[in-house]
Amino acid sequence: MQILSIASGKGGVGKSLVAANLSIALAKTGKKVVLVDLDLGGSNLHLILGNRIPEKGIGTFLNKPFTSIDEIIYETDYSNLLFIPGEAELPGAANISSAQKRKLIKKLLALEADYLVADLGAGTSFNTMDLFLLSGQGLIVTTPTLTATLNAYLFLKNAVFRIMSASFRKKSPAYEYLETLRKDGESLQKVFIPRLVENIKKIDPESYQKYADNIKGLQPRLILNMLEDPKDAAKASKLRHSCREYLGLNLDHLGVIYRDEMQTIALNSRLPIVSYKPNSVLSQAIFRIADKIIEHEDDISTRPLSFDESNTSFKIAELEAETDFNSKMQSLEELLDCGALNQGDLIDTIKSQQFELNMLRRENRFYKNSFLKNNKK
Repeated sequence: MQILSIASGKGGVGKSLVAANLSIALAKTGKKVVLVDLDLGGSNLHLILGNRIPEKGIGTFLNKPFTSIDEIIYETDYSNLLFIPGEAELPGAANISSAQKRKLIKKLLALEADYLVADLGAGTSFNTMDLFLLSGQGLIVTTPTLTATLNAYLFLKNAVFRIMSASFRKKSPAYEYLETLRKDGESLQKVFIPRLVENIKKIDPESYQKYADNIKGLQPRLILNMLEDPKDAAKASKLRHSCREYLGLNLDHLGVIYRDEMQTIALNSRLPIVSYKPNSVLSQAIFRIADKIIEHEDDISTRPLSFDESNTSFKIAELEAETDFNSKMQSLEELLDCGALNQGDLIDTIKSQQFELNMLRRENRFYKNSFLKNNKK
């Protein structure tokens, strides 16, 4: 069973929508898929799937000793797809203990399926990190906005530190060195990880080797969501550069997904977009990502991703962004020609996009001014 842990540095980037639709896309190829809602503090995946509110979920399984994992696995309307809901209404559901986490992980890893798709909560809590690291090739969903890409980078930086902490024995020189940095939170946030690793190599070769072996298993994959323009795809290159230079990671790009108002209509209809409108540009992007995952399932985690492979995946994503944009424009033209979309609708769409662009410009100006002020200090 291959684990697809889907995470994001911040909320609102469409992570759960990607998880639900990607699970259906994989199931449509004949793969047996289990989708699990591990956003325990804000579970809503059943709404995206169009399922009724489940009677039992992960919270029930963890807090009631005689509840088995089989009792919280539900059939869906889609062949080959099973669903395990979270439990947003159970107090403290997001704050599970270490023992509960181990119990949950043990049962999830024992499931019989081709893919386990885990929709994680946003943020960088230890529980989220550990669930993300169940698979070295976890998926990071982000958008082209500055805050979203920054949070995606910080998420991966925290994942590296989590691996580092797990690699060092207590009281070892590397552990003590890391603890000294951790006590000064500012130093740890600003630390240059390649230099930190080099220092650890000098003071504690044994711990360094263990970390070097463990970090090879971290090969995160990117999905860039909610694009408006082909130029948005190039913004992900900054994230790739930062991961390589400051974290020592080569990021793999699985693909881009354009923003589509049809997604809102599908959600209100209690249908995933890949079922509501499978021929849409958005749905086709999801199917394309599923194909890439299946295509590389045989060589998963066999070796670290090279710089050239990472670079190629980003170039392909930029080409896909151009192709999808042209398809989107062609679809708009066809809707105008057949009368399904009138000129007023098109004007409203453009106005909405202009408003969002203006908001992004203001956000960029704010961060630019903050950056300049900090540099003057």
